[in-house]
Amino acid sequence: MTAAVQPGIELRRVEKRYGGLDAPLVVRGIDLVVPKGTLTTILGPSGCGKTTLLRMIAGLDAPSGGRILIDGADVTTLGPAERNVSMVFQSYALFPHMSVIGNVSYGLVVSGVPKEEAVRRARHAMESVGLTGYDERSPSELSGGQQQRVAVARSLVLEPSVMLFDEPLSNLDARLRRSMREEIRALQQRLGLTVAYVTHDQSEALAVSDQIVVMDTGLIAQVGTPRQMYEEPESAFVAGFMGEAMLFEGAAQPDGRTVRLGPLAVASRRAVAAGPVKVAVRPEAWQVVPAGAGTLAGRLVKHAYLGSFIELTVATELGEIFVVSPDVQRRWQAGDTLGLRLADGSFSVVAAGR
Repeated sequence: MTAAVQPGIELRRVEKRYGGLDAPLVVRGIDLVVPKGTLTTILGPSGCGKTTLLRMIAGLDAPSGGRILIDGADVTTLGPAERNVSMVFQSYALFPHMSVIGNVSYGLVVSGVPKEEAVRRARHAMESVGLTGYDERSPSELSGGQQQRVAVARSLVLEPSVMLFDEPLSNLDARLRRSMREEIRALQQRLGLTVAYVTHDQSEALAVSDQIVVMDTGLIAQVGTPRQMYEEPESAFVAGFMGEAMLFEGAAQPDGRTVRLGPLAVASRRAVAAGPVKVAVRPEAWQVVPAGAGTLAGRLVKHAYLGSFIELTVATELGEIFVVSPDVQRRWQAGDTLGLRLADGSFSVVAAGR
């Protein structure tokens, strides 16, 4: 962390176990900084500990060890109401018997804010998420996207230091997910909010984040910008999780740059020590060309048309390779002989081989 970065959320050796001292840790000694005014996505497979981590930041679960700081203040032992943190849940958790304005103003009213002031602030929060004029609607009269906006407005109205999102878009269809993630990102940037955002969706994480944290079995596997996580994974797990990369056995050459992958010789982005390596290649990195010298020859096993691209399975000497091609106009036929090629720098060396 550089001196210029001011932490919004800071975790220091945070642990969590459910049960006695012999119960396994579900979060295992995590150190993490979410810079103030930025959006950090916590990403990982089911059971990796990401939601538990979010609940500890919110104060809904107490850590078994370590410290949690918000805006530099230690909040480890404070309850949710004392942390100036708001959380948007996957289910939205709206009160069905209350109107939209009642839902949004509820937190202010129970905090002792006069009703007139609470309503004024609630309308301002609703305006910021595009809900002007929806005061008297009930949650049952709203679409999924509108309900999600109510949940966001209800959190915003409390003017929190930190906003937490737990899988906020998982109940929406694909098109609405795209538009809502753009709205959340725009809102976060406009208001300068510090946000921790949990999801299992890699494309969602890439689209909204300043920083991505990938978790695996209670530990942080890697932290970085979306581009770093996608283009420079540091492990086979991160490479496989961020975008369906396939792993191959390769050999780094003595020049420190060239990596041999079967018949292919391709330059790495970074210097690599000579010897066996594991190479991660994403489906879209493969170029389909006529078979010949300098290519990896293969036979097309199957293909699937997905509108803007074609998914191919190609049998090669390296095994079956999953390829994504933009060439939707070509007449693909199972049994076709193809050549595969990689551009320099289009793969990642993630580990020394065996």
